Amino acid sequence: MLGILKFQTLLMVVLLFICSCTYLHGVFPAWLDRNKAGPLGTFWRAARIGERLSPYVSICCIAMAVSLLMGG
Repeated sequence: MLGILKFQTLLMVVLLFICSCTYLHGVFPAWLDRNKAGPLGTFWRAARIGERLSPYVSICCIAMAVSLLMGG
């Protein structure tokens, strides 16, 4: 629980969530498309962010990987 309170860890969780939802939308598009509303709509929204902002999300993933490898 304390790991999520760190800003870097929170960013990593958000990035992994966006990337995972985007991947799931590519594999199972019907599952996420029928759940656009309600609590499961969060997964659809994250997939939409990952699809539309994919260059920025990938740059953020690379920056996060470099940051983790450098030990920061």
